[in-house]
Amino acid sequence: MKLAEYISLIKDALRGKEQDYTQGSIKKALILLSIPMVLEMVMESLFAIVDIYFVSKLDDVDAVATVGLTESVLMIMESVAIGIAMAATAMVARRIGEKNKEGASRAAMQALLFGSFVAIIMGVLAFNYADDILRLMGGSETLIEKGKRYTQIILGFNIVLMLLFLFNGIFRGAGNAAIAMYTLYLANGINIILDPCLIHGYLFFPKMGLEGAAIASVIGRGVGVLFQIYMLVKGASIIKAKLAFLKPNLTLLKDLSKVSLGGAGQFLISTASWIFLVKILAEFGSAVLAGYTIGIRVIIFTILPSWGMSNATATLVGQNLGAGNAERAEKTVWLAGKYNVIFLFIITIICVVFPRPIISFFTQDPEIIKHGILCLRFVVLGYIFYAYQMVLGQAFNGAGDTFTPSLMNFIALWLFQIPAAYLLAKYFGMGPQGVYMAINLSCVVLTSLLYWKFKQGKWKKHII
Repeated sequence: MKLAEYISLIKDALRGKEQDYTQGSIKKALILLSIPMVLEMVMESLFAIVDIYFVSKLDDVDAVATVGLTESVLMIMESVAIGIAMAATAMVARRIGEKNKEGASRAAMQALLFGSFVAIIMGVLAFNYADDILRLMGGSETLIEKGKRYTQIILGFNIVLMLLFLFNGIFRGAGNAAIAMYTLYLANGINIILDPCLIHGYLFFPKMGLEGAAIASVIGRGVGVLFQIYMLVKGASIIKAKLAFLKPNLTLLKDLSKVSLGGAGQFLISTASWIFLVKILAEFGSAVLAGYTIGIRVIIFTILPSWGMSNATATLVGQNLGAGNAERAEKTVWLAGKYNVIFLFIITIICVVFPRPIISFFTQDPEIIKHGILCLRFVVLGYIFYAYQMVLGQAFNGAGDTFTPSLMNFIALWLFQIPAAYLLAKYFGMGPQGVYMAINLSCVVLTSLLYWKFKQGKWKKHII
């Protein structure tokens, strides 16, 4: 492909030009879907960074701690939202591949109905028991008194987060990834403007402190949701909103809940495993834990493009299976895996050769830098396997088989990674290095398990 063709493709990807992804070049399809999905993920990651940045300017340790504790609980809610969004993506993509736009719209509306119901229940419980949640997470009574309102607003109004994830999952499944990208640009822009204004009382806004950060986040995401609704109602998306499609369909709701459960399970299993690893690392001191925290943040940021490619793979797998072209779906997976390996190999070289300037950007403490370098250098060695792990896992999800990757995650992370990390770090005396080695070994195990199941081909016949 010539440079002019690549530039034209990038423009089409950013414009969100409607395409039939079940035909033509697989390479072009991956590029068209991956670019907006990568940018979408970068925008989503900015929410937490912006909030913690402006809240930290309050010079209140309890305020920063409240954000951290609340985000830990919010991650559980996000797992549920991601699970339902994953189900929506799979079902919408399958119907689009079948050229059944009405069926795709009906599945989308049922997903919104289901997600809203779940979010309202979680929101009511979280709003009423915000102080107990903070207490359970280890917050002091002083922290609870200062931070209760923040937690109530963020968790109580989690429906805007749920709808944001859900709508974007629907747009991705339909191949309208650019709409999802622009939604998060808008939501983040509002949040970035309102955060300092509501927290510190700039311009004509009242100074609301920590509570202002919560209101800014909810408004930002809320505006994003309104934009998504506008795109549906005005007909800019393949998916069409009709009130008739919101009438509960028990068959569709049952299928959605089944696929959602597996999707949420994957993220809950993964999140829980990282909590255990942090607990092991915490025993080696604050410098180790701080170095690990910085190293992992760098790692998460560097794999965002790979997540974008993997999400694009899920959409293409779903649409091609819907079109009855399982062979094209499989070719897409292997091509995406190849691109992911190339990208992450380059990132691996950079992180192994230049870890000090990367970690030093976040801290000047020599002890933290030392442990951050150790974490970064060791963990990125598993990137080559992780490249295929992400793509294969999302391929199953795109096919609507969320149970298989959930089971494989449970085996690799809970039955292998956690025991291996403890034994290598404590029993064999390898310290933090043993934990990082366990992360890489579990990555090899998980990739191997997913490859084995993928090659069996049962995902090609999965019905949703």
